[in-house]
Parts: sequence; C-alpha cells; structure tokens
Amino acid sequence: MLESVNNRLFCYPGFRDWLTTRDWLTTMNAEILAVVEFWEKEKGIPKDVLLGAIQESLMQAAKKAVGPARDLRVSIDGRSGDIKAWAKLVVAEKVLSKHDQITIFNARRAGHPDVKVGEEIEVEVTPAGFGRIAAQFAKQAMMAQLRRAEKAMVYDEFKDRVGELVNGTVRRFERSDVVLDLGKFEAVMPNRERVPTEEYQIGERIRCYVKAVEQTPRGPEIVLSRADPNFVIKLFKVEVTEIGDGTIEIKGIAREPGFRTKLAVFSRDPKVDPVGACVGLRGQRVKNIVRELNNEKVDIIPWSPDIRKYVENALAPAKLKSFEVDEQRKRVLALTSPDQLSLAIGKRGQNARLTSRLTGWSIDIEAEASVLPGFDQKVANAVREFASVPGITEEQARILVTIGFHSLEDVIQQIGIEDLQGMEGIGSDAESILEAIRGELTRRAAGGADPEAH
Repeated sequence: MLESVNNRLFCYPGFRDWLTTRDWLTTMNAEILAVVEFWEKEKGIPKDVLLGAIQESLMQAAKKAVGPARDLRVSIDGRSGDIKAWAKLVVAEKVLSKHDQITIFNARRAGHPDVKVGEEIEVEVTPAGFGRIAAQFAKQAMMAQLRRAEKAMVYDEFKDRVGELVNGTVRRFERSDVVLDLGKFEAVMPNRERVPTEEYQIGERIRCYVKAVEQTPRGPEIVLSRADPNFVIKLFKVEVTEIGDGTIEIKGIAREPGFRTKLAVFSRDPKVDPVGACVGLRGQRVKNIVRELNNEKVDIIPWSPDIRKYVENALAPAKLKSFEVDEQRKRVLALTSPDQLSLAIGKRGQNARLTSRLTGWSIDIEAEASVLPGFDQKVANAVREFASVPGITEEQARILVTIGFHSLEDVIQQIGIEDLQGMEGIGSDAESILEAIRGELTRRAAGGADPEAH
C-alpha cells in the first residue's frame, strides 16, 4: 500500500523537482507544503506531525552541512515553508572557533546592534549547499514518518473494532491470503480464515469479520475472517433486531464454513418465538444471511436446558426413539430407528458432529434393534398392500400372495397377462388387475416424498 501511494506522490506536480532542485530553499518551499497537505488528505496524518518529522530530519541534515555548531536548531515555517538553520554563538573580538563564536561586527550585521562582547546570540547559519542534503533527508523522514503514522493509525483505529463487520475490496493475493482495501488501510484475510467453497475476484467487494489486530514485526496487521462462527453471529445480530436488543439470546453455534451452521437460540420473552424471529416473515431474515454466506445451510434450533430435548432439537428432522445420558462423562447415546439413522448422522457425519460441538456433549447415534416380522406377518402385510389397490379384491390379493408375489413390482416384472389369465380366481380380471397395479405404481411415483431440507 505504501508503494502505491508513494508512486502517486511522485506523480504529484512538482514533487520530483522538489527532490532534485538545486535551489530548493528558495523555489520549492510551496511544494513542501503541497506534499504535506497531500499526505494529510490522502492518509489522514496531521500536518504538524509531518512537519515535525521533516524538521527533525532537517536538523540531521543541518548537522551534516553546517558542522558541529553550538546549540544548532532548524525551523520550518508552517505557512511559507521557509527553512532556516540557527546556532547560538558567543560574541568575541576575535573568532577562535567558527562553530562557537562570532565577531561583534558580524553580530551587529546579523541584526543585533546593541550586542556586546561575551553575550550569546542566535544567528542564522543556513549554508548555501543545504538544499540538496535537506531534500534527501526530508524525503526519507516523510517516508519513515508515514510508515510510523500508518502503523499507529491502524492500531488506534482498529484495536477497539475487533468483533465488528467491515466491507472491503479485494486488492490482491499474497500466496493464498487475500489482501483487502478498507479505505485508508489494508487488511489481510489469511487462508485459514477463508471459506473453502468461496472464490474471490480482484475488485470484488465483500463483507468480513474483524477477528484481531495483531502486532507483527512489520507493524499492526488487521486480520479479517469469513470462516469464523462469530461472523454468522454478527450477521444475525445485524439482521434480527430481537437479538440486537437482547430479547433473543444466541446460546451456541457450531459451524463448518461453506457447508452448514447450527445456531441455538433462546427467548427471554415467552411471547417471542426465537426460531420464528430469526427466520423472519416468509423467511426473509434468514434468507438474507444465507445469501451473504453464499447459500451455506443454516439450522436454527430452540435451546433447552434439558440435554435430551436440546439434542433432539439439534438432530432434527431425524426422529429419535430414546436417550441414554451419562452426566459424569457428558456423553449422550441417541437411539433411532434404522431408517432414521443416516438422517440423524448426516452426510459424512456432519449432523452428529455439529450437534456435538453445539451442545458440548459427545453424541453417539445408533440404530435401535428391530424385530423382524414372522412369515405370517409378511403374508398379511403383502395381502394388505395388494388389497389396498382399487380394483383388486382381498381374495384376489390373497391368491397373488399365495402364488409368490410379495409386492406390486413383482407382478409387473415377473408375469405376463397370459399366465395371469390362466390362474384360478383371476381369469378374465387379469388385464384389469395389471392396469390397476400399473396405475397405483404410477400414482406413487408421482406423489413421492419431497427431499428433506436440512
């Protein structure tokens, strides 16, 4: 950032001349002030701070150009930009040391008509070749002061903004880290704080969470994040007024950035539904947050002090049969039916893993042992399925099951109409039975269950 601003400064009218002119003191004083004002507006560094840095550098330049003068000082006029070197000299009849003494004749010519031998006066000692040396020192001082001031301003402005949301523009990439422009300052989003499913483009404007302001060997560094769970919490505080005013409290959060977040909420007001308030009218509030998270799934669940209820809410929509709770070891064994096991565990164990992080308890999920139905029960179930099809009587259903068909699909896949017509009790009804079965299978396929959203 410093280099880019420095390049712009070199393009500033007269700046190159200011640094290279031979007669710097007499022709470029206005340029000094112009450059100082440029920095003040561009970076917000106070004018007196920059002038102080220049004056300090000019003091070093004066010592080099003038030599070991007595009580040497340099002044710079904040309005005109005039720079002068001064030294305190002792008035003498005869000068033995030019760095410490001045003749009475020269003292009176310098504007001290009533001076006497032995008195100490301040005399201007600006050397003729002071310009080039002073210009170089001034440039170095301004660059160094700019760096120091930028570092101080970064820390002062952002040390109290940790935990806030900021908007920045992607400027460049340093390896896998993203450097963002926040206006006056630059910040970095390290690779560890990036969302793995997100790709960023130079010039793109994104919202981030200020995670820390770290002191590094290069100075203060603003660390941003989009992967931190607090980023989601902050988004909810901004979007849901009830969270902002304290009516609803976020009790816990577990997140796998880019994939899924579980948020547990609790309402201090019994009249306010915490989940409903977070979801918003027609889901608008949570939609805004999901959009900011690039369609990351967000589960909002009601918090409960009862760990059984809390775990049950967190594992929804899976239906659980029972719980075994080990309070001492903070472990929960949740039992579910075999058909609900994969739903409870989630894709690659995500649902169970996030529930464990959310609750702070170890969660084990197992399928409850089921009793397989006996032969008679299987027959009765199959007869019931066939008889439920309009156009098939219970007697015809029993005949089909007795022959060896246990599902509607078996009849369609394993037998033709001629064979079915030859069966006693079916006969001429064979065609209508097949049509009825096909119709039922088509109806079931068309009315299949909607995929479950998590």
